[in-house]
Amino acid sequence: MNKPVVALVGRPNVGKSTLFNRLIGERVAIIDDVPGTTRDRLFGECEWNGKRFDVVDTGGIDPESGRAEPLSIGSADFVKQIRSQAQIAVDEADAILFIMDAKVGVTPADVEVAQILRRSQKLVDGVPSPKIFLVANKADNVNMMNSVHEFYELGMGTPYAISSLHGMNTGDLLDDLVKIFPTQVEDEDEDRIQIAIVGKPNVGKSSLLNCLIGEERAIVSDIAGTTRDSLDTKLVYDGKEITIIDTAGIRRRGKIDRGVEKFSVVRSMRAIERCNVALLMIDATEGITAQDTHIAGYILDEWKSVVVIVNKWDLVEKDSYTMQEFTEKIRFELNFMSYVPILFISAKTKQRVDQVLPLAVEVYDERMFEMGTGPLNRVLRRAQDLHAPTSKSGKTLKIYYGTQVRKDPPTFMLYVNEPKLAHFTYERFILKQIREEHEYMGTPIRLVLKSRRRTDH
Repeated sequence: MNKPVVALVGRPNVGKSTLFNRLIGERVAIIDDVPGTTRDRLFGECEWNGKRFDVVDTGGIDPESGRAEPLSIGSADFVKQIRSQAQIAVDEADAILFIMDAKVGVTPADVEVAQILRRSQKLVDGVPSPKIFLVANKADNVNMMNSVHEFYELGMGTPYAISSLHGMNTGDLLDDLVKIFPTQVEDEDEDRIQIAIVGKPNVGKSSLLNCLIGEERAIVSDIAGTTRDSLDTKLVYDGKEITIIDTAGIRRRGKIDRGVEKFSVVRSMRAIERCNVALLMIDATEGITAQDTHIAGYILDEWKSVVVIVNKWDLVEKDSYTMQEFTEKIRFELNFMSYVPILFISAKTKQRVDQVLPLAVEVYDERMFEMGTGPLNRVLRRAQDLHAPTSKSGKTLKIYYGTQVRKDPPTFMLYVNEPKLAHFTYERFILKQIREEHEYMGTPIRLVLKSRRRTDH
Protein backbone atom coordinates (compact mmCIF):
# COMPACT_ATOMS: atom_id res chain seq x y z
CA MET A 1 0.00 0.00 0.00
CA ASN A 2 1.65 3.23 -1.16
CA LYS A 3 1.29 6.07 1.30
CA PRO A 4 0.86 9.69 0.16
CA VAL A 5 3.96 11.90 0.35
CA VAL A 6 3.83 15.35 1.96
CA ALA A 7 6.76 17.68 1.29
CA LEU A 8 7.76 20.56 3.57
CA VAL A 9 9.03 23.46 1.46
CA GLY A 10 10.28 26.91 2.36
CA ARG A 11 13.26 29.19 2.82
CA PRO A 12 15.73 28.56 5.67
CA ASN A 13 14.90 28.97 9.34
CA VAL A 14 11.11 28.98 9.05
CA GLY A 15 10.73 25.89 11.26
CA LYS A 16 10.41 23.06 8.77
CA SER A 17 12.50 20.70 10.88
CA THR A 18 10.50 21.55 14.00
CA LEU A 19 7.24 20.82 12.18
CA PHE A 20 8.74 17.63 10.75
CA ASN A 21 9.60 16.41 14.25
CA ARG A 22 6.14 17.40 15.47
CA LEU A 23 4.45 15.39 12.71
CA ILE A 24 6.43 12.17 13.01
CA GLY A 25 6.68 12.32 16.80
CA GLU A 26 10.44 11.92 16.94
CA ARG A 27 13.29 14.37 17.28
CA VAL A 28 15.17 13.42 14.12
CA ALA A 29 16.03 16.61 12.28
CA ILE A 30 18.75 18.88 13.66
CA ILE A 31 17.22 22.14 14.81
CA ASP A 32 19.21 25.34 15.15
CA ASP A 33 18.55 29.05 14.82
CA VAL A 34 21.25 29.29 12.15
CA PRO A 35 19.71 29.36 8.65
CA GLY A 36 20.50 26.31 6.57
CA THR A 37 21.06 23.95 9.52
CA THR A 38 19.03 21.19 7.87
CA ARG A 39 21.39 19.80 5.25
CA ASP A 40 19.57 16.53 4.70
CA ARG A 41 16.28 15.57 3.12
CA LEU A 42 14.71 13.62 5.96
CA PHE A 43 11.58 11.50 5.85
CA GLY A 44 9.30 9.81 8.32
CA GLU A 45 5.78 8.49 8.74
CA CYS A 46 2.83 10.33 10.24
CA GLU A 47 -0.63 9.01 11.06
CA TRP A 48 -3.62 11.26 11.58
CA ASN A 49 -7.31 10.34 11.76
CA GLY A 50 -6.50 6.80 10.68
CA LYS A 51 -4.58 7.87 7.57
CA ARG A 52 -0.86 7.31 7.21
CA PHE A 53 1.45 9.35 5.02
CA ASP A 54 5.17 10.00 4.57
CA VAL A 55 6.59 13.40 5.44
CA VAL A 56 9.69 14.73 3.68
CA ASP A 57 11.70 17.64 5.08
CA THR A 58 13.29 19.16 1.98
CA GLY A 59 15.84 21.21 3.90
CA GLY A 60 16.12 24.97 3.65
CA ILE A 61 17.18 26.70 0.49
CA ASP A 62 20.65 27.83 1.47
CA PRO A 63 21.33 31.48 0.53
CA GLU A 64 25.06 31.04 1.05
CA SER A 65 25.36 27.83 -0.94
CA GLY A 66 28.97 27.32 0.13
CA ARG A 67 30.06 30.70 -1.17
CA ALA A 68 32.13 33.35 0.57
CA GLU A 69 29.39 35.92 -0.09
CA PRO A 70 25.70 35.18 0.53
CA LEU A 71 23.53 34.88 -2.54
CA SER A 72 21.29 37.85 -3.07
CA ILE A 73 17.57 37.27 -3.30
CA GLY A 74 16.73 37.04 -6.97
CA SER A 75 20.25 36.07 -8.02
CA ALA A 76 20.47 33.31 -10.61
CA ASP A 77 21.97 30.76 -8.20
CA PHE A 78 19.46 31.48 -5.46
CA VAL A 79 16.52 31.23 -7.84
CA LYS A 80 17.97 27.98 -9.19
CA GLN A 81 18.04 26.49 -5.69
CA ILE A 82 14.47 27.56 -5.03
CA ARG A 83 13.26 26.28 -8.38
CA SER A 84 15.02 22.92 -7.95
CA GLN A 85 13.59 22.34 -4.49
CA ALA A 86 10.09 23.44 -5.42
CA GLN A 87 10.05 21.47 -8.68
CA ILE A 88 11.08 18.24 -6.97
CA ALA A 89 8.35 18.69 -4.37
CA VAL A 90 5.75 19.32 -7.07
CA ASP A 91 6.87 16.32 -9.11
CA GLU A 92 7.07 13.86 -6.24
CA ALA A 93 4.67 14.90 -3.49
CA ASP A 94 0.92 14.47 -3.15
CA ALA A 95 0.69 17.60 -1.00
CA ILE A 96 3.02 20.48 -0.11
CA LEU A 97 3.22 22.41 3.12
CA PHE A 98 4.65 25.78 2.06
CA ILE A 99 6.05 27.12 5.32
CA MET A 100 6.84 30.75 6.16
CA ASP A 101 7.75 32.68 9.32
CA ALA A 102 4.76 34.47 10.88
CA LYS A 103 7.12 36.69 12.88
CA VAL A 104 8.97 37.92 9.79
CA GLY A 105 6.06 38.10 7.38
CA VAL A 106 6.22 37.69 3.60
CA THR A 107 9.75 37.99 2.19
CA PRO A 108 10.95 38.24 -1.43
CA ALA A 109 12.14 34.64 -1.15
CA ASP A 110 8.64 33.54 -0.10
CA VAL A 111 7.20 35.33 -3.13
CA GLU A 112 9.73 33.55 -5.38
CA VAL A 113 8.84 30.14 -3.95
CA ALA A 114 5.11 30.84 -4.31
CA GLN A 115 5.51 31.81 -7.97
CA ILE A 116 7.52 28.70 -8.77
CA LEU A 117 5.07 26.43 -6.97
CA ARG A 118 2.12 27.92 -8.83
CA ARG A 119 3.83 27.66 -12.21
CA SER A 120 4.90 24.08 -11.56
CA GLN A 121 1.51 22.71 -10.53
CA LYS A 122 -0.25 20.39 -12.93
CA LEU A 123 -3.96 20.14 -13.60
CA VAL A 124 -5.49 16.79 -12.68
CA ASP A 125 -9.17 16.61 -13.60
CA GLY A 126 -9.16 20.41 -13.69
CA VAL A 127 -7.75 20.69 -10.15
CA PRO A 128 -4.20 21.98 -9.47
CA SER A 129 -1.96 19.20 -8.14
CA PRO A 130 -0.33 18.72 -5.74
CA LYS A 131 -2.44 20.56 -3.20
CA ILE A 132 -0.46 23.38 -1.53
CA PHE A 133 -1.14 24.38 2.06
CA LEU A 134 0.11 27.81 3.11
CA VAL A 135 1.55 27.59 6.63
CA ALA A 136 2.52 30.63 8.73
CA ASN A 137 4.71 29.03 11.38
CA LYS A 138 6.02 30.48 14.66
CA ALA A 139 2.66 32.09 15.46
CA ASP A 140 3.29 31.46 19.13
CA ASN A 141 0.54 33.63 20.61
CA VAL A 142 -3.00 34.74 19.87
CA ASN A 143 -1.98 38.16 18.55
CA MET A 144 0.35 36.62 15.99
CA MET A 145 -2.27 34.11 14.93
CA ASN A 146 -4.64 36.98 14.24
CA SER A 147 -2.08 38.97 12.26
CA VAL A 148 -1.24 36.64 9.39
CA HIS A 149 -3.53 38.39 6.92
CA GLU A 150 -0.55 39.63 4.89
CA PHE A 151 0.07 36.09 3.65
CA TYR A 152 -3.12 36.32 1.59
CA GLU A 153 -1.17 38.48 -0.87
CA LEU A 154 0.56 35.34 -2.15
CA GLY A 155 -2.73 34.28 -3.72
CA MET A 156 -2.52 30.72 -2.42
CA GLY A 157 -5.59 30.57 -0.23
CA THR A 158 -6.10 30.85 3.49
CA PRO A 159 -2.92 30.61 5.58
CA TYR A 160 -2.78 28.23 8.51
CA ALA A 161 -1.33 30.07 11.51
CA ILE A 162 0.47 27.47 13.63
CA SER A 163 3.24 27.02 16.14
CA SER A 164 5.04 23.78 15.35
CA LEU A 165 7.18 24.26 18.47
CA HIS A 166 4.18 24.29 20.81
CA GLY A 167 1.77 22.30 18.62
CA MET A 168 -0.79 25.14 18.39
CA ASN A 169 -3.29 24.65 15.52
CA THR A 170 -1.27 21.83 13.94
CA GLY A 171 -4.29 19.57 14.45
CA ASP A 172 -6.48 21.83 12.30
CA LEU A 173 -3.85 21.74 9.56
CA LEU A 174 -3.64 17.97 9.68
CA ASP A 175 -7.43 17.60 9.66
CA ASP A 176 -7.62 19.45 6.34
CA LEU A 177 -4.49 17.78 4.96
CA VAL A 178 -5.69 14.19 5.32
CA LYS A 179 -9.08 15.06 3.80
CA ILE A 180 -7.44 15.31 0.37
CA PHE A 181 -6.01 11.78 0.58
CA PRO A 182 -8.06 8.95 -0.86
CA THR A 183 -9.36 6.24 1.42
CA GLN A 184 -6.49 3.84 1.92
CA VAL A 185 -7.22 0.28 0.91
CA GLU A 186 -5.04 -2.77 0.94
CA ASP A 187 -2.92 -3.25 -2.16
CA GLU A 188 -4.59 -5.70 -4.51
CA ASP A 189 -1.16 -7.26 -5.09
CA GLU A 190 -0.43 -7.93 -1.42
CA ASP A 191 -0.91 -11.67 -1.98
CA ARG A 192 2.00 -11.62 -4.42
CA ILE A 193 5.57 -12.13 -3.26
CA GLN A 194 7.05 -8.64 -3.17
CA ILE A 195 10.81 -8.60 -3.82
CA ALA A 196 12.71 -5.28 -3.72
CA ILE A 197 16.16 -4.87 -5.26
CA VAL A 198 17.95 -2.32 -3.08
CA GLY A 199 21.45 -1.01 -2.58
CA LYS A 200 23.63 2.01 -3.08
CA PRO A 201 23.87 3.51 -6.59
CA ASN A 202 25.66 1.71 -9.40
CA VAL A 203 25.85 -1.76 -7.88
CA GLY A 204 23.92 -3.29 -10.81
CA LYS A 205 20.32 -3.34 -9.60
CA SER A 206 18.83 -2.57 -13.00
CA SER A 207 21.15 -5.07 -14.68
CA LEU A 208 19.96 -7.77 -12.30
CA LEU A 209 16.34 -6.88 -12.98
CA ASN A 210 16.93 -7.17 -16.72
CA CYS A 211 18.48 -10.61 -16.24
CA LEU A 212 15.62 -11.81 -14.06
CA ILE A 213 12.88 -10.77 -16.46
CA GLY A 214 14.79 -11.41 -19.66
CA GLU A 215 14.33 -8.00 -21.24
CA GLU A 216 15.67 -4.46 -21.07
CA ARG A 217 12.99 -3.29 -18.65
CA ALA A 218 15.24 -0.76 -16.87
CA ILE A 219 17.86 1.60 -18.28
CA VAL A 220 21.37 0.37 -17.54
CA SER A 221 24.15 2.94 -17.24
CA ASP A 222 27.51 3.33 -15.54
CA ILE A 223 26.38 6.71 -14.19
CA ALA A 224 25.32 6.34 -10.57
CA GLY A 225 21.71 7.31 -9.95
CA THR A 226 20.27 6.62 -13.41
CA THR A 227 17.24 4.89 -11.92
CA ARG A 228 15.13 7.69 -10.46
CA ASP A 229 11.98 5.75 -9.70
CA SER A 230 10.84 2.41 -8.36
CA LEU A 231 9.88 0.10 -11.20
CA ASP A 232 7.43 -2.74 -10.55
CA THR A 233 7.64 -5.84 -12.73
CA LYS A 234 5.14 -8.66 -12.33
CA LEU A 235 5.99 -12.23 -13.28
CA VAL A 236 5.14 -15.81 -12.45
CA TYR A 237 7.93 -18.06 -11.25
CA ASP A 238 7.42 -21.73 -10.42
CA GLY A 239 3.68 -21.13 -10.18
CA LYS A 240 4.11 -18.22 -7.75
CA GLU A 241 3.09 -14.65 -8.56
CA ILE A 242 5.94 -12.25 -7.90
CA THR A 243 6.40 -8.48 -8.06
CA ILE A 244 9.99 -7.31 -8.41
CA ILE A 245 10.64 -3.72 -7.36
CA ASP A 246 13.76 -2.09 -8.76
CA THR A 247 14.71 1.03 -6.85
CA ALA A 248 16.96 4.01 -7.12
CA GLY A 249 20.22 3.64 -5.24
CA ILE A 250 20.44 4.77 -1.63
CA ARG A 251 23.36 6.96 -0.62
CA ARG A 252 24.44 7.81 2.90
CA ARG A 253 22.49 10.90 4.00
CA GLY A 254 25.52 13.18 3.96
CA LYS A 255 26.39 11.99 0.46
CA ILE A 256 23.00 12.48 -1.14
CA ASP A 257 23.16 15.25 -3.70
CA ARG A 258 20.56 17.98 -3.43
CA GLY A 259 17.98 17.42 -6.09
CA VAL A 260 16.05 14.53 -7.54
CA GLU A 261 18.22 11.84 -5.97
CA LYS A 262 17.05 12.77 -2.49
CA PHE A 263 13.50 11.85 -3.38
CA SER A 264 14.79 8.63 -4.92
CA VAL A 265 15.86 7.67 -1.39
CA VAL A 266 12.27 8.13 -0.24
CA ARG A 267 11.11 5.89 -3.06
CA SER A 268 13.66 3.25 -2.10
CA MET A 269 12.55 3.34 1.51
CA ARG A 270 8.93 3.02 0.42
CA ALA A 271 9.93 0.00 -1.66
CA ILE A 272 11.50 -1.60 1.41
CA GLU A 273 8.27 -0.94 3.31
CA ARG A 274 6.27 -2.67 0.57
CA CYS A 275 8.42 -5.76 0.08
CA ASN A 276 8.54 -9.11 1.85
CA VAL A 277 12.09 -9.88 0.76
CA ALA A 278 14.84 -7.37 0.02
CA LEU A 279 17.74 -8.25 -2.25
CA LEU A 280 20.58 -6.20 -0.78
CA MET A 281 23.11 -5.77 -3.57
CA ILE A 282 26.80 -5.25 -2.80
CA ASP A 283 29.54 -4.33 -5.28
CA ALA A 284 32.18 -7.06 -5.13
CA THR A 285 34.84 -4.68 -6.48
CA GLU A 286 34.34 -2.34 -3.53
CA GLY A 287 33.64 -4.89 -0.81
CA ILE A 288 31.03 -4.30 1.86
CA THR A 289 30.95 -0.65 2.85
CA ALA A 290 29.52 1.38 5.70
CA GLN A 291 26.69 2.38 3.38
CA ASP A 292 25.81 -1.25 2.74
CA THR A 293 25.47 -1.87 6.47
CA HIS A 294 23.45 1.35 6.73
CA ILE A 295 20.95 0.04 4.16
CA ALA A 296 20.86 -3.32 5.93
CA GLY A 297 19.87 -1.42 9.07
CA TYR A 298 16.98 0.22 7.17
CA ILE A 299 15.79 -3.23 6.09
CA LEU A 300 16.01 -4.60 9.61
CA ASP A 301 14.12 -1.59 10.98
CA GLU A 302 11.23 -2.64 8.75
CA TRP A 303 11.52 -6.31 9.78
CA LYS A 304 12.00 -7.48 6.20
CA SER A 305 13.66 -10.67 5.04
CA VAL A 306 16.99 -10.36 3.23
CA VAL A 307 19.20 -12.02 0.66
CA VAL A 308 22.64 -10.46 0.24
CA ILE A 309 23.60 -10.39 -3.44
CA VAL A 310 27.28 -9.78 -4.16
CA ASN A 311 27.36 -8.55 -7.76
CA LYS A 312 30.26 -8.05 -10.22
CA TRP A 313 31.93 -11.21 -8.96
CA ASP A 314 33.42 -11.68 -12.43
CA LEU A 315 35.60 -8.60 -11.90
CA VAL A 316 37.27 -9.91 -8.74
CA GLU A 317 40.62 -11.69 -8.90
CA LYS A 318 40.02 -14.95 -7.09
CA ASP A 319 41.72 -17.93 -5.58
CA SER A 320 40.24 -20.88 -3.72
CA TYR A 321 39.80 -18.81 -0.54
CA THR A 322 38.39 -15.56 -1.95
CA MET A 323 34.70 -16.38 -1.60
CA GLN A 324 35.15 -17.70 1.92
CA GLU A 325 37.10 -14.61 2.98
CA PHE A 326 34.51 -12.30 1.39
CA THR A 327 31.72 -14.19 3.13
CA GLU A 328 33.46 -13.89 6.50
CA LYS A 329 33.88 -10.15 5.97
CA ILE A 330 30.18 -9.73 5.20
CA ARG A 331 29.23 -11.85 8.22
CA PHE A 332 31.42 -9.68 10.42
CA GLU A 333 29.99 -6.38 9.13
CA LEU A 334 26.41 -7.68 9.16
CA ASN A 335 26.73 -9.42 12.53
CA PHE A 336 23.22 -8.20 13.38
CA MET A 337 21.95 -10.27 10.43
CA SER A 338 23.70 -13.57 10.95
CA TYR A 339 20.72 -15.41 9.47
CA VAL A 340 20.96 -13.98 5.93
CA PRO A 341 22.04 -16.09 2.94
CA ILE A 342 24.76 -14.70 0.64
CA LEU A 343 24.88 -15.27 -3.11
CA PHE A 344 27.77 -14.28 -5.40
CA ILE A 345 26.68 -13.37 -8.93
CA SER A 346 27.55 -11.44 -12.05
CA ALA A 347 24.58 -9.75 -13.68
CA LYS A 348 26.82 -9.02 -16.65
CA THR A 349 27.80 -12.63 -17.36
CA LYS A 350 24.65 -14.06 -15.74
CA GLN A 351 26.77 -16.18 -13.37
CA ARG A 352 24.45 -17.69 -10.71
CA VAL A 353 21.66 -15.25 -11.63
CA ASP A 354 19.40 -18.28 -12.08
CA GLN A 355 19.73 -18.89 -8.32
CA VAL A 356 18.45 -15.46 -7.26
CA LEU A 357 14.70 -16.01 -7.57
CA PRO A 358 14.74 -19.56 -6.14
CA LEU A 359 16.65 -18.30 -3.11
CA ALA A 360 14.37 -15.26 -2.68
CA VAL A 361 11.27 -17.48 -2.86
CA GLU A 362 12.79 -19.91 -0.37
CA VAL A 363 13.43 -17.03 2.03
CA TYR A 364 9.83 -15.87 1.54
CA ASP A 365 8.57 -19.37 2.39
CA GLU A 366 10.71 -19.30 5.52
CA ARG A 367 9.18 -15.95 6.42
CA MET A 368 5.70 -17.42 6.15
CA PHE A 369 6.47 -20.59 8.11
CA GLU A 370 4.41 -21.03 11.26
CA MET A 371 5.85 -23.01 14.15
CA GLY A 372 3.39 -25.07 16.13
CA THR A 373 2.77 -24.28 19.80
CA GLY A 374 4.03 -27.71 20.86
CA PRO A 375 7.46 -27.47 19.18
CA LEU A 376 7.86 -23.89 20.36
CA ASN A 377 7.23 -24.73 23.99
CA ARG A 378 9.63 -27.67 23.80
CA VAL A 379 12.22 -25.16 22.60
CA LEU A 380 11.44 -22.80 25.48
CA ARG A 381 11.69 -25.57 28.09
CA ARG A 382 14.96 -26.80 26.61
CA ALA A 383 16.34 -23.25 26.53
CA GLN A 384 15.58 -22.72 30.23
CA ASP A 385 17.14 -26.07 31.08
CA LEU A 386 20.30 -25.21 29.16
CA HIS A 387 20.63 -21.70 30.49
CA ALA A 388 18.44 -20.43 33.31
CA PRO A 389 17.67 -16.69 33.18
CA THR A 390 19.76 -14.54 35.48
CA SER A 391 18.01 -12.88 38.38
CA LYS A 392 17.45 -9.16 38.77
CA SER A 393 16.66 -7.52 42.12
CA GLY A 394 16.20 -10.94 43.64
CA LYS A 395 13.69 -12.01 40.99
CA THR A 396 14.16 -14.43 38.12
CA LEU A 397 12.46 -14.38 34.73
CA LYS A 398 10.05 -17.27 34.27
CA ILE A 399 8.73 -18.21 30.83
CA TYR A 400 5.42 -20.05 31.22
CA TYR A 401 4.64 -20.73 27.56
CA GLY A 402 4.75 -19.16 24.11
CA THR A 403 2.94 -19.12 20.80
CA GLN A 404 3.54 -17.73 17.31
CA VAL A 405 0.98 -14.95 16.92
CA ARG A 406 1.71 -13.87 13.36
CA LYS A 407 3.78 -14.38 10.23
CA ASP A 408 5.37 -11.78 7.97
CA PRO A 409 7.49 -11.34 10.06
CA PRO A 410 7.41 -14.35 12.40
CA THR A 411 6.34 -12.99 15.79
CA PHE A 412 6.33 -14.99 19.01
CA MET A 413 4.42 -14.04 22.15
CA LEU A 414 6.08 -15.33 25.32
CA TYR A 415 4.02 -15.25 28.51
CA VAL A 416 6.29 -14.52 31.46
CA ASN A 417 6.09 -13.42 35.08
CA GLU A 418 7.66 -9.97 34.53
CA PRO A 419 8.82 -8.82 31.07
CA LYS A 420 11.22 -6.23 32.54
CA LEU A 421 13.29 -9.07 34.01
CA ALA A 422 14.30 -10.24 30.51
CA HIS A 423 17.82 -9.14 29.58
CA PHE A 424 18.40 -8.57 25.88
CA THR A 425 21.18 -11.20 25.88
CA TYR A 426 18.73 -13.82 27.11
CA GLU A 427 16.23 -12.81 24.41
CA ARG A 428 19.01 -13.33 21.84
CA PHE A 429 19.63 -16.77 23.37
CA ILE A 430 15.94 -17.64 23.00
CA LEU A 431 16.00 -16.50 19.37
CA LYS A 432 19.01 -18.72 18.73
CA GLN A 433 17.19 -21.70 20.22
CA ILE A 434 14.14 -21.02 18.03
CA ARG A 435 16.35 -20.91 14.94
CA GLU A 436 17.86 -24.26 15.91
CA GLU A 437 14.35 -25.69 15.78
CA HIS A 438 13.58 -23.92 12.49
CA GLU A 439 16.09 -21.77 10.63
CA TYR A 440 13.81 -18.99 9.36
CA MET A 441 16.53 -18.35 6.79
CA GLY A 442 17.00 -14.71 5.85
CA THR A 443 14.21 -13.60 8.16
CA PRO A 444 14.22 -11.57 11.38
CA ILE A 445 12.23 -12.95 14.29
CA ARG A 446 10.32 -10.74 16.69
CA LEU A 447 9.83 -11.61 20.36
CA VAL A 448 7.05 -10.01 22.42
CA LEU A 449 7.00 -10.66 26.16
CA LYS A 450 3.70 -10.38 27.98
CA SER A 451 3.06 -10.57 31.71
CA ARG A 452 0.91 -13.43 32.91
CA ARG A 453 0.59 -15.23 36.20
CA ARG A 454 1.04 -18.99 36.22
CA THR A 455 -2.53 -19.43 37.41
CA ASP A 456 -3.79 -17.61 34.28
CA HIS A 457 -2.75 -20.51 32.09
